[in-house]
Amino acid sequence: MNQNDAAAEKPEIMNIEHIRELIATDMSLVNNLIEKSLYSDVGLIDQLGHYIINSGGKRLRPAVVLLSSRVFSYQGDQNINLAAIIEFIHTATLLHDDVVDASLLRRGHATANQRWGNEASVLVGDFVYSRAFQMMVNIDSMRVMKILSETTNTIAEGEVQQLINCHDPDTTQDSYLNVIRNKTAKLFEAAAQLGAVISNRTEKEEQAMAAYGRHLGTAFQLIDDVFDYSSSSEELGKNIGDDLAEGKPTLPLLYAMWNGNKHDAEVIRDAIENGGLEHIDQIKDAINSTGAISYTAKIADAEAELAIDAIKDLPPSEYLDALYALAKFSVERQY
Repeated sequence: MNQNDAAAEKPEIMNIEHIRELIATDMSLVNNLIEKSLYSDVGLIDQLGHYIINSGGKRLRPAVVLLSSRVFSYQGDQNINLAAIIEFIHTATLLHDDVVDASLLRRGHATANQRWGNEASVLVGDFVYSRAFQMMVNIDSMRVMKILSETTNTIAEGEVQQLINCHDPDTTQDSYLNVIRNKTAKLFEAAAQLGAVISNRTEKEEQAMAAYGRHLGTAFQLIDDVFDYSSSSEELGKNIGDDLAEGKPTLPLLYAMWNGNKHDAEVIRDAIENGGLEHIDQIKDAINSTGAISYTAKIADAEAELAIDAIKDLPPSEYLDALYALAKFSVERQY
């Protein structure tokens, strides 16, 4: 067994709490910077911004920035700034998404649009986006600016593509996965790549980290889509069936339609085309009977393994072990 093989086995004993402990000091600095950078003389911005930032998010994307930079023994403070920027971009997309989806619950709390209205949520989302770009300028790196500007543009394209796919039962698996890669995985990809960029690593190492983030983010979203049909609202922190109510053709739903009996397929097709939860129990039964959950989870597992494989040649360290473990957590988590 070589050194990298030995390192690859360690994530089995490192859980999410160990990962948090490993980067606790860095994450504390990130949280302090987030609090400071959210400040605005406009009271509503300050209030709403802090509400969404402090509403129980996992901070996975900032964690990826921190771990990626520490894999390369980075010693500066740009990783702290980038981690906060990545979280701001993520937060802005959540504020906008919840308005588009008319969501009422996120992370077990009322969404910002439910509490303050759609107009306030959209405008504060714009503020958070623009604040992120102000912080990018302060880093004074065209390479960083290029990656993050392309990332935000790709995320926007993914969001529009998801909107196009809504109520379309003929959405293909490739189209579904493309939305995930653009809308969700792209920010994970940037988070991982930037740790290598600020560490002045080789193009090969940059691309290894980018691939890790891309596959990690894809696995994470696939499991999120599984949860919409296999968890309770209390466990997930969102309204179960939201995707179905919005006519979103996620993979568990599509697979059940493709592989269910004729009647179930017709019911699922109608639910995608028209939205609504009238037949959710029947649809859940079809999802279970066709093995749609296990099929989607299997694809997520494959993505997690691809994430691990992408970085297997990087120098062994406890931070690399944590990245391996984070890939495992993305598919083994219960929330």
